Parts: sequence; structure tokens; C-alpha cells
Amino acid sequence: MNFLYEKDNHFNLANLVTFANIACGVLAIYFLTHTSFFIAALFAWIGGACDIIDGKIARKYSLSTEFGVQLDSFADFLSFVIVPCMFIYFAVIDPIQGEVSIFLTAFAFIYYVISALRRLIQFNINSDAGEVAKHFTGVPTPLGAILLWLVYLVWLTGILSSTVVLVLTIIIGFLLNSKIKIPHP
Repeated sequence: MNFLYEKDNHFNLANLVTFANIACGVLAIYFLTHTSFFIAALFAWIGGACDIIDGKIARKYSLSTEFGVQLDSFADFLSFVIVPCMFIYFAVIDPIQGEVSIFLTAFAFIYYVISALRRLIQFNINSDAGEVAKHFTGVPTPLGAILLWLVYLVWLTGILSSTVVLVLTIIIGFLLNSKIKIPHP
């Protein structure tokens, strides 16, 4: 089991937890497409926990590598960008097709995905493996996913219309690349 603690092994302990995050994202997508929103949300939150745990393991056991940084970003893209967008689409927009502008829907999701991808790429360019900054510039993608989750929960109360959900998706996408300083936990 020494391979779990070998820094250059792509299947070390930290990366295995990141792979678990990816698996949770794939399972969340599966359940979203089958309108099992509670199970999808459960896998999304487990994936989020894996994202926290993999970084802690990588730092504790000195397993941070460029491969791990890239792998983590791909996992973040799936779990904190694609899954939340699909969640909003399948839970909020799909059931009322035709009642919301297809152009606004397409713009909101494309804008959010491109904004998040740009943020993840810029973060990778600016970061060194194993280094943790004191703050993030702009809303990190996991926080963006949480904000989308909160938007969904408020939508469930009936306070927000589907159109407002899409506008808030655009605003959160904008915040991903803003100059807002967010403390790093």
C-alpha cells in the first residue's frame, strides 16, 4: 500500500479521493437525467466533501503535484460547474420548457460554464502545486456551486421565477471572475 503515499504515483491517496469526486459527479449527472434530484444532490455534496479532503491529504502527506492540480481542476469542472448547471436545467428549466426564453437559457448556461472554465484555467496558471493562497480573487467554483444550490433552494419556495434563476446564474458566473477577495479556509 506504499503506492498510496508515493508523490509521483497518479493513483496516490489524494488523487484517489479526487477520482472519487469525479465518480460522484458522473453519478450525480446520471441521477439528474433520471430526475432523481435528491440522490443527485447527495452525490454532488459527497463530491464536494471529496474536494475538501483531497487537498488536505495532499498537503498532509506532501502529495501535491502538477498532475494532482490539473486532476483537481477537471474534477472541479465536472462537480462544481457541469453538475450544478445540469441540476438547475433539469430541476428548474426542463419541466417548464417553452415558458422561458431558449436564448436566455442557452446564454445563462454557456456563460456560466465558460466563466467557470476560465476561472479554473487562470487559477491553475497562477498556482504552484502544494501552495495555498490566503485568499481567492473571485468566487471559487465550489462556492459558485453552493450559490447555485442556494438559488435552487430559494426557487423551491416559489419566491423566484425560472427567469430570475437564470439571471442569478449569469450573475454568479460573473462573480467567478470578479475582483472580490474571498478568504481561503
